[in-house]
Amino acid sequence: MGQVIAVVSGKGGTGKTSFVSHVGLYLADMGKRVLCLDCDVGLRNLDIALGMSDCAVMDFTDVLEGRCGLEEAMVPHPQMAGLYLLNAPSLLRRPIDPAAFQRMLGQIRLRFDYCLLDAAAGLGTGFRLAVGGCDRAIVVTTTDPTSLRDAQRTVMELGALPRGRVHLVVNRCRRRLMRSLHQTIDDAIDTAGLPLLGVVPEDEALALAMGRGVPLPFLHSDRYAGRAYRNIAQRITGQRVPLLRIR
Repeated sequence: MGQVIAVVSGKGGTGKTSFVSHVGLYLADMGKRVLCLDCDVGLRNLDIALGMSDCAVMDFTDVLEGRCGLEEAMVPHPQMAGLYLLNAPSLLRRPIDPAAFQRMLGQIRLRFDYCLLDAAAGLGTGFRLAVGGCDRAIVVTTTDPTSLRDAQRTVMELGALPRGRVHLVVNRCRRRLMRSLHQTIDDAIDTAGLPLLGVVPEDEALALAMGRGVPLPFLHSDRYAGRAYRNIAQRITGQRVPLLRIR
């Protein structure tokens, strides 16, 4: 039985979609069968982050409403075996039935080792849809005070998940800026109140990859952010990997 992991953030701009796409790619590269599911209705862009822009014709509401089956709606990645995308709708015709969404997640657990849900930013309907049926949650934050406050508020909304099933990822870390602001990773952990799953450094290669619509592994960039994402993917599978040092 596979795991459904909701990737959430209290605000936009934390790099959550980039996190989902790259961790999904590295999990698939480890031989896992992975589905990346975009839950950001109307503002979907996970396909771009995966280098699969406009590849998907159907979306998850087509599955929920019986217009097609799960196998028809999900699209295989053209370059990474074992990795699939299931898109969010660009326009919502009617409210999403949370019970139907959870039934779909039950089907996904039977077909995949991991399903990464790219939740909508904030604590609205998209957030509740993703966390309502997940097994684990990862809160993605940056080190700026507003992001940390929002992460702390997000954690409060995840109280229904058992202890040890919610983790923190600190993204876009810049050591020099953190020093000038007298911040440390420990401060971020203490503020959010979560165990740390990983730290991802600011990396120009990531901006280049996103601009080209080509994920880091296909730019042959396994340094800095790429290495951090790979380490996090390994930790998700239960491997013991040291935290990446931010230089």
